[in-house]
Amino acid sequence: MRRLLLVVALLFAWAGPAHADDISASARGVVRIVTIAVVDDEVVGFGHGSGFAVAPNRVVTNAHVVELASRYPDNVVIGVVPSEGDKSYQGKVIKVDQARDLALIEFTGVRLPPLTLFTGKIADGDALVALGYPGNVDVATARSAADFIKPQSPVRSQGGFAGLRQLSGVSVLLHTASIARGNSGGPLLDRCGRVLGVNSAITHNDEGDSTFAFAIADSELAAFLAEAKQPVATIEMPCTSVEEQMAQERSADDKARLAADETSRADAARAEAERDDAIARARNRAETTRENYMAGAAVLLVLGALAVGGAGLLLSRERKREAIWVAAGGGVLMLGAVALFLSRPGFDEASVVPVPKAAAAAGAATAAAQGKLVCTLVPERSRVIVSATDNVDLDVGKDGCINSRTQYAEAGTHWQRILVPDQEANVSVLDFDPATGTYTNTRYLLSSEQMKQARALRKGVPLKECSSDQAKRAELATQQQNIRTALPAVYNEKLVYKCSASAGAPAAVATPAAAK
Repeated sequence: MRRLLLVVALLFAWAGPAHADDISASARGVVRIVTIAVVDDEVVGFGHGSGFAVAPNRVVTNAHVVELASRYPDNVVIGVVPSEGDKSYQGKVIKVDQARDLALIEFTGVRLPPLTLFTGKIADGDALVALGYPGNVDVATARSAADFIKPQSPVRSQGGFAGLRQLSGVSVLLHTASIARGNSGGPLLDRCGRVLGVNSAITHNDEGDSTFAFAIADSELAAFLAEAKQPVATIEMPCTSVEEQMAQERSADDKARLAADETSRADAARAEAERDDAIARARNRAETTRENYMAGAAVLLVLGALAVGGAGLLLSRERKREAIWVAAGGGVLMLGAVALFLSRPGFDEASVVPVPKAAAAAGAATAAAQGKLVCTLVPERSRVIVSATDNVDLDVGKDGCINSRTQYAEAGTHWQRILVPDQEANVSVLDFDPATGTYTNTRYLLSSEQMKQARALRKGVPLKECSSDQAKRAELATQQQNIRTALPAVYNEKLVYKCSASAGAPAAVATPAAAK
């Protein structure tokens, strides 16, 4: 009998389709927990509940879900059934806290995407989502015992936060999401798929009373995991929907366009003022020059007249030869006066070209940051739901070589690389803008089938190391575009960083190769 149960526990089944949203991304880390107690080849107990991953090989559930393991420690099989894939896996309890009603289970054979614990504040009425495997749904849909260990997507239900309470000395969250037996141990999430608590109980519904549910609070879960020496990802940034983030991006783009228009108008006004000033100065110079020419002509004319008069005086004294020379000189002076007067410069406004006062000595080339940089998250431009927000160190080299080992491809004036990991269920589009020092990590949390497709496309990217060969980088850009096309239209996370030279290692300044 025990052998039969173990065989049943290893049956294969295909996972149901997942939705491309934050809750579906978290659902891939939710599991069904099945417990079967066998004594003398006889089944003496069967139970099931829900759980969720806090590490690739460890899940949290309620202590009462694995109660059979406490009663029959040597005679209980614990099955961990993922929401995706085609297998279930045997697990073992490594930590139980009866007071908090929490248990930690370890398993091998598959890596699950861990969920992130939200440690920020929640307000009354905030939207919540419960994920799990309610027993009443299983009773209605299961056709055999095999259906209980068949991987499939968890059921989601929505509700609101109704307050913080104490239940037997344990902090719990009161909420209105609909749960049932079987949801025990499943996560209570915010709209971004971060864990707020662990669903554990519901109120009794007598004479039409509304049903409320209890979830063990995140603070209790964090304390339990700390006692179990189990690290867990945490985040306290508030939840922002993709729609809200895109609206913020559009607003930022609109502000940038308005700022650009205002700058353009200011530049135009400044250029007009500079031109008016240049015209005024040019007109003053032209008038001064004309006056100088006219004064010179007048002087020559007077000297010429005096010379002619002197020639007449010499002629009256019968000094004919001297008179001729003096008269000729006077004539030349008078002709010079006429020529100087006629050659006085005019003034043409169209010929005035002002030199901007703020002209950049470096020319029109855009400077780009290179060298060792420290990139700091810009929260108002980011959507973070599960990732750490620590600073990122970058070493930006020539021709898009990042950290001396990873080649980025040209994407317009940016450098870009798409990372498809072997183990984790996410794809990251990394983008560095050398002109502004902006580094962006756009993350897509994908299903197992989507990751399989992305990894297959990744095999067509042969360029792994840095290269100065522009043809190879162009091929890399084309191959990465194939991966980009296969990604969902909407991302899950977008982390935007502002980069600056790291302390003790000032960034070099150069013209980006992509702009050549």
